[in-house]
Amino acid sequence: MLIRLLQVVFFLCAGFLLSMSAVAVEPVRIGLTPTFLNERHSLMADWKKYLERKLRQPVIFVLRDSYQETLELLRQRRIDVAWLCDCPHVTANAEFKLMATPVFNGRPFYRSYLIVPEADKTTHNILDLKNKVFAFTDPYSNVGYLVPRYELKKAGVEPDSFFRRTFFTRSQRKSIEAVAVGVADGASVNSYIWETMHQQAPVLTGRTRIADRSPDYGFPPFVAEHTFPAMQFNHLQQALFDMSSDAAGRAVLKNMNLDGFVMPKPEHYQQVIEVVRFMRNQ
Repeated sequence: MLIRLLQVVFFLCAGFLLSMSAVAVEPVRIGLTPTFLNERHSLMADWKKYLERKLRQPVIFVLRDSYQETLELLRQRRIDVAWLCDCPHVTANAEFKLMATPVFNGRPFYRSYLIVPEADKTTHNILDLKNKVFAFTDPYSNVGYLVPRYELKKAGVEPDSFFRRTFFTRSQRKSIEAVAVGVADGASVNSYIWETMHQQAPVLTGRTRIADRSPDYGFPPFVAEHTFPAMQFNHLQQALFDMSSDAAGRAVLKNMNLDGFVMPKPEHYQQVIEVVRFMRNQ
């Protein structure tokens, strides 16, 4: 009888330990959008390795081709965290928790670059592109869609009838390529993406010219779904903060062309809030 009891206790304990092990290895699912150069697979592998070492649990990067897809995955709790464009963060900020803001060139900000073909020496702002072909990035993009329409609206111009033709590229890189090869006469792109591509592919960016620069916008943040456990949230947040003080983390940051990650501040996104508020009232 005692042996039988001990067997039952053993199997119960084994089952409990197995269940605890299953919980411990539950992966953290991180959503990424085309903004962040996710086609660079070696960089992604190094980042995954760093995060798994720091978190001591598996990490899965979930890559999608549009901002909306990533946003919906977060809303449906099919991912835990996402690196979003700043516009979706602002327009849906009650749903998510700010986790971390990247630092680029020493500051947690970026700008919108209005780019045109290198041969175009006469365009100095978006109003000079009347009846031209314009490449938008994504309907959920701040600088790739909202900002150029905002600038036209502020000038008293109707965006829907200003350009001869518009189209969506679905990624900042493709918008730069569209201007570089002459498919589009202009595009509005994230300065971080343009500057990073300029390091990696200067022949391509050299075929474009920066015609205008916007004021600062808060760098697109990491956000978490509200049911993401607080302990996991804190661990991942700290792992991002620690990248700049860890040799492997610094190597990943260098390949990302970033300085690190810092605590996000709502005031970083005030400029985006003002743009969204203005456009909603039109």
